[in-house]
Amino acid sequence: MLCFFVTDLHGSRRQCELLAERLVAEEPAALFLGGDLFPGFGGAGELAEGDFLDDCLRPLFRGVRQTMGPRTPEVFVIMGNDDPKSRQDSLMEGSNEGLWSYLDGTGASWGKRMVFGYPYIPPTPFWFKDWERYDVSRYVDPGCVSPEEGRRSVSLSPQEAKWATIKGDLEAMVGDRELGDDIFLFHVPPYNTHLDHAALDGQMVDHVPVDPHIGSIAVERFIRSRQPLLTFHGHVHEAHRLTGVWKQRLGVTVAINGAHDGPELCLIRFDPNHPWEAERTLIS
Repeated sequence: MLCFFVTDLHGSRRQCELLAERLVAEEPAALFLGGDLFPGFGGAGELAEGDFLDDCLRPLFRGVRQTMGPRTPEVFVIMGNDDPKSRQDSLMEGSNEGLWSYLDGTGASWGKRMVFGYPYIPPTPFWFKDWERYDVSRYVDPGCVSPEEGRRSVSLSPQEAKWATIKGDLEAMVGDRELGDDIFLFHVPPYNTHLDHAALDGQMVDHVPVDPHIGSIAVERFIRSRQPLLTFHGHVHEAHRLTGVWKQRLGVTVAINGAHDGPELCLIRFDPNHPWEAERTLIS
């Protein structure tokens, strides 16, 4: 069963067009989109006028559906930390139109499996906070900005900003379900792995060393304790360039980071029945 995973498009019209071409040519059963769809921070980017989602992404997927008909793949999509939460309504409209299934800390059935999507990341140095949460506690790394500060495209209660954690969200999302056949779309990679290594080695903030691993402790612990079949990640574009690794086993779970720090479309092809055999291709 051929499936695709793509993440961190960041508003690139060219990469979206390449993706549409591969969907039509290869006819995968499903496509998983791992967040950071927009050009960046919900603002300026490659498409200086109009709206990327309504002017590019939705028409593109309508065209794919019109061309492929009943062979159109299932599409599962989450947002990422560069995406404005204020545009959720348009993603939901796309879900209602049948273009994709939008997952925001929720799950959707896919055959015998469930697909869960979770967009939040731990605190970063950036000021855009729509999709940031404390990780396992109210700790903030040196140089990072608390989720209680910064700016958002939608309002959030001070109580939620102060006390919500990725750890708590994940526990609430799945309950006591057995996850051995399920797939997770995370935007953030698991902490202290090859998949979350950022270009921060040797850097200091106020004489304190910066941790080059910027993934989520909660996500790493969740994967190791609950052992889903397959987890997808993005966010850290340079991890593969720095480590040479884009897929890693955490127990029996196969974790894949599909982000890329070049202009090419990074396409992950995989079969959910044989996840370790996934392949990574750069398309230009």
